[in-house]
Amino acid sequence: MAANASAVFDLPPLPTYTLSAREPLLPPIPDNVLALILPIIAYWGLSMVYHFIDVNGYFEQYRLHTPAEVLKRNKVTRWEVVRDVVLQQIIQTIAGYAMSYFDAVEVVGREDYDVAVWATRLRLLQTVIPSTLGFVGVDALGLSESLYHSGHSVLAGVLAGGSYRNLVQSMVLDNGVEVVAPAFASWELSVASIIYWYLIPGLQFALAVSILDTWQYFLHRAMHLNRWLYVTFHSRHHRLYVPYAFGALYNHPVEGFLLDTLGTGVGYLVSGMTSRQSMVFFTFSTIKTVDDHCGYAFPWDPLQHVTSNNAAYHDIHHQSWGIKTNFSQPFFTFWDRLLNTQWKGETKLRYERARENAQKQLEADIVQAQKETSISAPSLERERDRVVVSLDGPATRTRFRRKTVDSLKGPSHAVPGSVLHK
Repeated sequence: MAANASAVFDLPPLPTYTLSAREPLLPPIPDNVLALILPIIAYWGLSMVYHFIDVNGYFEQYRLHTPAEVLKRNKVTRWEVVRDVVLQQIIQTIAGYAMSYFDAVEVVGREDYDVAVWATRLRLLQTVIPSTLGFVGVDALGLSESLYHSGHSVLAGVLAGGSYRNLVQSMVLDNGVEVVAPAFASWELSVASIIYWYLIPGLQFALAVSILDTWQYFLHRAMHLNRWLYVTFHSRHHRLYVPYAFGALYNHPVEGFLLDTLGTGVGYLVSGMTSRQSMVFFTFSTIKTVDDHCGYAFPWDPLQHVTSNNAAYHDIHHQSWGIKTNFSQPFFTFWDRLLNTQWKGETKLRYERARENAQKQLEADIVQAQKETSISAPSLERERDRVVVSLDGPATRTRFRRKTVDSLKGPSHAVPGSVLHK
């Protein structure tokens, strides 16, 4: 790519480039496929860390709910949660792969060119400095001349409107003519590199996060304000009155697709991210969602302190008394604060009452189970002593089926034995 002659003398020429397909980050897995795999790995990896903490009873002082609450208040088993989360992730992967199928092949090779484009914009921006300073009575050109003779050539060039006397380069045009052209200052290339490699991706990430938060807030709020939407779809997620990490994506499949899959997909597309940027966006969004449902308020967890939207904040939304508030997720609480849907009432006593009620229910179930066991014990002995005499053969004992306590069936939900056998 050659620059024309007029551009050579006015501005530093832009470098030529050759495009080539981007190599996968982890060959042979394509980047668009890896962007779909990493969030799933992050989801279950982080969830199992929290699950390990949960079942082993570590950091009890930071739990938002007691084991008795997990057992008595949730209306769905953990295996049902796992089943529905896996289903959502399958749908999410299929939809993501279908979307990436239409993406153009990503190429590399023009990075230096793009950095030079931003350096050119900085050079053009400097051209307004003399007139701007002249508007307030400063002789920019005279000051530039003085600075140049005192050894401050870079600052002199800035005040002169981007005219750097000593920054030149020789180049050969397509017709074989060698010419002298302006060159970029090192600070221009450095700032342009920061803009291209860090500022632009940072702004893209911020835009994607803002789109995701906005998408999820209004759709999530609609799921609560519209009775049909709530009963048909969103009520499933609220079977978890006591959230835990791997229940973060426990949703109706339709809701999961609309809320999570489409929300992140729209954020990715509108922000213009690359596949590698989407890896960070998708994976970090997943980690934040898991952390918001972890059930622990850790003082050292950075994800719970960067923004006010954290596990404690979202847990209020899962309680019957806070279900019409705290709709924001997964990053910021901007929309809750703006639209006055943030919980502002007292929480301590409400949590204490929930803990006490759950503990009483658990203890009542244990007492009932003990009574039924003590009643059935004499009957068991009598049944063992009974025989049936058959004319066709020897005496055979009748079968006895032990009665189980329905309230204690299923997984223990990480309730320590000391609690179950109080």
